[in-house]
Amino acid sequence: MAAWTWRFEKADGSETTPSVEPEEWTTQGDAESWIGEVWKDLLAGGVDQVHLLEDDNVIYGPMSLHAAQSDS
Repeated sequence: MAAWTWRFEKADGSETTPSVEPEEWTTQGDAESWIGEVWKDLLAGGVDQVHLLEDDNVIYGPMSLHAAQSDS
């Protein structure tokens, strides 16, 4: 079964440790729901962008967390 995870990065693309403890999810929808719930906390903690991964394959990203800020 695939494991869905997020990679957390600074604006320059360097990997960073998130302020919110990440999990592994069994579906893409669950992973996306989680990021939708915690993105503000991640941004406040120094994460600028994220990538969604299925196992070791990047599905999409980088997705800026700053862009979401203007929608709220």
